[in-house]
Amino acid sequence: MSPRTNKPHEIVERALGLSRADGCVVIADEQSTANLRWAGNALTTNGVTRGRTLTVIATVDGKKGTASGVVSRSAVTAEEVESLVRAAEDAARAAGPAEDAQPLVTGVPQSPDFTDGPAETSSTVFADFAPALGESFARARAGGRELYGFANHELVSSYLGTSTGLRLRHDQPNGTLELNAKSPDRTRSAWAGRSTRDFTDVDPAALDAELAVRLGWAERRVELAAGRYETLLPPTAVADLLIYQMWSASGRDAVEGRTVFSKPGGTRVGEKLTDLPLTLRSDPDEPGLESAPFLLAHSSGGDQSVFDNGLPLTATDWVREGELARLTTSRHSAGLTGLPVAPAIDNLILSGGGERSLEEMVAGTSRGLLLTCLWYIREVDPATLLLTGLTRDGVYLVEDGEVVGEVNNFRFNESPVDLLGRATEAGRTEKTLPREWSDWFTRTAMPALRVPDFNMSSVSQGV
Repeated sequence: MSPRTNKPHEIVERALGLSRADGCVVIADEQSTANLRWAGNALTTNGVTRGRTLTVIATVDGKKGTASGVVSRSAVTAEEVESLVRAAEDAARAAGPAEDAQPLVTGVPQSPDFTDGPAETSSTVFADFAPALGESFARARAGGRELYGFANHELVSSYLGTSTGLRLRHDQPNGTLELNAKSPDRTRSAWAGRSTRDFTDVDPAALDAELAVRLGWAERRVELAAGRYETLLPPTAVADLLIYQMWSASGRDAVEGRTVFSKPGGTRVGEKLTDLPLTLRSDPDEPGLESAPFLLAHSSGGDQSVFDNGLPLTATDWVREGELARLTTSRHSAGLTGLPVAPAIDNLILSGGGERSLEEMVAGTSRGLLLTCLWYIREVDPATLLLTGLTRDGVYLVEDGEVVGEVNNFRFNESPVDLLGRATEAGRTEKTLPREWSDWFTRTAMPALRVPDFNMSSVSQGV
């Protein structure tokens, strides 16, 4: 193979061919992005970028066990591959035995498109969206509101090759839209966000109309004290809370008594978490939320292991009809804990609620609060998974089935596990964009939740 070849699958093959380690895993990630930004009802910037990251994982078998070395670099050319491979091998030889060492994965069928070029996005992904956005600018201007926000589309083609013969490839599209509407005096603000694969299912006019309604609600201001209120959490807020719960669902940590899923002598697997028939699940084949069907691990940590690269991923129920069913594990931590092997998957769906929309749930509320979204979420206590954070861009008072005004923002203190146990209603599951975690996790589908006593611990001056 010519050292000047620069195609991603050839870069992977070149790295594997250069390896002198006992085992080698190579991941080439080819990324392209296209974006639009706007402010005050006018486009401000747009752009397209391209990039490559190459990760080499070398494993070395020593007398005391197998060690691993991981090195990642951006913009790697064919001429630079050898230095990267040697750096990974040096890192492995300098490291002690890896606690998570396992035989590299074998026996996974090769991806038929492994040798194809990477998928790429471009500004054409916005061909229909951009004109519709321009029309929304005109409507917003005529309605006395200003639109701010951004649209981003990313396409990552990941090529995975291993010394055990795996040749796998996955193309991951990821689109996000965040839209803020503000009153001209900037005293009122409303937010909406969407997750999409290709922007064909995003309607700027519908989002603008939704935000116009919320700005109208905010024309009346009601001050409320801190306290516990019946609260409607929209799908985006539910997603942010349950993503954090998912990130905290380590099987090993639970067995070692360090999490909300621990109990004396073991874990809470099999316990009822909620009386609602809710199922929290992940599925790489979920329509509209498709994700990699095999594990791509660029580093080891927690219940993720570089030795598991290429491990097939299948539909997994984390909570099944209200009962805790699985905790995340690698092959190593599954062996330590006796739990089934259950790697994390890059989407999250909460299903099993009712058919009512958020609007219908509002109509069925005597008195309560309707949230827009949450932000600045931080962990307070891992033993209970108590989280704190702030409300943002609109908290609304509902009386007799109608929104009657906007109230002040709050700081909240809640555990998502406790919330599931106290929720009295779940609405219709719909695809949603988490506000807080959208830089890391976007593929979610959630219902709205009704919580009778959501803890607004203090009043916040945030907007």
